[in-house]
Amino acid sequence: MVEELVGVVAAVGAGALVYVASAARVVKQYERGVVFRLGRLHGDVRRPGFNLVIPAVDRMRKVNLQIVTMPIPAQEGITRDNVTVRVDAVVYFKVVDPSAAIVNVEDYRFAVSQMAQTSLRSIIGKSELDDLLSNREKLNQGLELMIDSPAVEWGVTIDRVEIKDVSLPDTMKRSMARQAEADRERRARLINADAEYQASKKLAQAAHQMADTPSALQLRLLQTVMAVAAEKNSTLVLPIPVELLRFLERGAQPAAEGAGRPRDARDERDMGDARDAETADRAQTTDRAEIEERAVDLTEQRAVDLTEQAGEAMERLRRAVEQ
Repeated sequence: MVEELVGVVAAVGAGALVYVASAARVVKQYERGVVFRLGRLHGDVRRPGFNLVIPAVDRMRKVNLQIVTMPIPAQEGITRDNVTVRVDAVVYFKVVDPSAAIVNVEDYRFAVSQMAQTSLRSIIGKSELDDLLSNREKLNQGLELMIDSPAVEWGVTIDRVEIKDVSLPDTMKRSMARQAEADRERRARLINADAEYQASKKLAQAAHQMADTPSALQLRLLQTVMAVAAEKNSTLVLPIPVELLRFLERGAQPAAEGAGRPRDARDERDMGDARDAETADRAQTTDRAEIEERAVDLTEQRAVDLTEQAGEAMERLRRAVEQ
């Protein structure tokens, strides 16, 4: 009798263990359980932890509440300005209503993927190429709204949508490269022209200042000679003073005037007789000799002065170099 009772208890215990094992369900922290009893939605959503269902009567489906990262395949389309592009994106979404995600749509992941692809094609057709390349934040917001509107009924909310890459044809890439190069060259020329303008203004101010004080030009010449001498060059080139050139020009002007006078006298002499021509020729020869003697005297005197000035300048330069 006792043995039969022990056997019955053992059988009941084994059956209870089998029942508990078949009825036990464990829901993880990031999941929620939706229970269907005889095909109908039963009760509230099961919370994380240990849960029991009726075997062969209840069926539980678990729904992941984590944020899902879903890449959108590259979609090819034509923009508003008739440029063929390929655009791919990524969608971040999560389930907020597990019951609606199971009941209202057959496969919410596939539904979100198809809606994202359709919305991306629509965005490409409504946008221009410049917007796709530079104004992506606005396009991301518009794409998010287009996907989120039908996804609300599926118990899904769109966290964010990001456009990853925009592929352009090779011809368009070359055209954009040429445009960018031309724009940079234009800016470089403008900057160079502005620099030349500012430098010319400063040079004009320096020229006026040196014109007011001629000694500044001489000091600048000495500074240049010192700078060249500091380089330890074997050859030193000294510029010819401007005053010497001006003196030679002034000396050549009287000679040219004297040479011009015989032509006028010769024209008048052709109209007169031979005696007047001989007299004018003698007077002209005398005047030319006097002019040449005066020019020689002035040249010798100016040369002496320039020699003295050059000697003084070289002496000051030698002292400066020695210091």
